[in-house]
Amino acid sequence: MSKERKIIIKADQVVKEAVLNNSKTADAIWEKLPITGRANRWGDEIYFSIPVRIGPENGKEVVEVGDLGYWPPGNAFCIFWGPTPASVGNEIRPASPVNVFGRIVKGATDFKAVRSGCQIEIRKAEE
Repeated sequence: MSKERKIIIKADQVVKEAVLNNSKTADAIWEKLPITGRANRWGDEIYFSIPVRIGPENGKEVVEVGDLGYWPPGNAFCIFWGPTPASVGNEIRPASPVNVFGRIVKGATDFKAVRSGCQIEIRKAEE
C-alpha cells in the first residue's frame, strides 16, 4: 500500500491541503511539484496551465465539490467547488471531461475568495 500523498495549494490568502489518488495523472503531477502559476476563474472553478502533458484517464464530465482535475486540452490543473458556466442546475461540470486526480481535504469553497490573475502555488506537504 502506498503512502498517502498530500499537497498544499496556496492561492492568495487561501491555503488548503489536498490528497492525491493513485492515478497516472496524480503520479505525473506529483513528479513535477512544486508548480506555480496564475489563477483563472471559470464560475466556481480555478484553473491554470501546468508543465504536465497527459491524455485522458477515466475522464469525468461531472465532478464533486473539492475535486482536483487535470484538463487535457489545456494541460490545466483545476480546482472545483461549485457550478461553472457549463453546469446544468447545481452540478459541477468542467468545460470537457477532466482526469480527477485528488481532492481538497476540507474547505474547498474558500477558493471563492481567489481572483483571476493571483499567483497559485502547489507543493508537497511537509512530512
